[in-house]
Amino acid sequence: MPTAIAVTSADMALPAQDERTVPAVVLSGLDQRPLEHALTELHALTEQYGYLVVICSRATPEPVVRRLHTLRALLESDRIAVFRPELPPLGIAVLARQLRQLASCDLSPGVLASAGRLLTHYIHAGAVLGSVARLDRVPVGLKAHAKSWMPGSQFAVLAHPEPQLERIGPGVTLKGPEFTTWMLVARGRQTQGDWVAGLAGQWSVHGLREVPLPAESPVWWGTGRMTEFCGYLADLSVLYQLVTSVRQTSCHWCGLDVIGDRCVFCSATPPVYEPAPLRALEQRTPA
Repeated sequence: MPTAIAVTSADMALPAQDERTVPAVVLSGLDQRPLEHALTELHALTEQYGYLVVICSRATPEPVVRRLHTLRALLESDRIAVFRPELPPLGIAVLARQLRQLASCDLSPGVLASAGRLLTHYIHAGAVLGSVARLDRVPVGLKAHAKSWMPGSQFAVLAHPEPQLERIGPGVTLKGPEFTTWMLVARGRQTQGDWVAGLAGQWSVHGLREVPLPAESPVWWGTGRMTEFCGYLADLSVLYQLVTSVRQTSCHWCGLDVIGDRCVFCSATPPVYEPAPLRALEQRTPA
């Protein structure tokens, strides 16, 4: 069975990208159910799949995140990973779906889990906001804060991979990817959806698709007056080639094959070996 990819709410489980995309495991209401019920569910999932990767945003309610870590600790399991990258909610949903695509391939659990850190570099996530007064995820200057209180002001914000903020006006755009992507759009209220469509044309995307706005998005962006967008790679063969082209190593702690410098399951990083003192080396050198 493939490694299970889990999200913490149903609106973060995007429709399948292709026929090979495995379904998402939805861990909804973790903080509202009795602890023993959630514990039984998580134990059953690890027994069924072997490994479980839970992806959630920085806007996921803290009681849910605490419950996840509590359950993992009670199960005393290194087979459950909780991954919270610095992406807005729509970007998190896209990343979860990319991992669901890759879960159908011949990738080991450690490589699949650490692929999430790699693939975040290829996601361009932003939003059109009616106000930046409560935005704390992207640097906002004093002038932008002041203009945020002017009626009718709207701002184009890129949160990832490089923060960028512009007040929408003639000729305003955002720096896009240097490769062709698809674009996903989720509309809130009172924003200019046509501006995002124009941005999609400037980014030369393959196509634009629309999904409901995740419930965590207004929390992450500081306003419900928004349209969230995300440019991403959708082709499974491209995703697979990206992941398999990176050198794999074995985690020195849990033994899983991983890519990058950190195991997502046990959080171990490669040990740092101090160079031997010069005098000790001289003593070992034959005369």
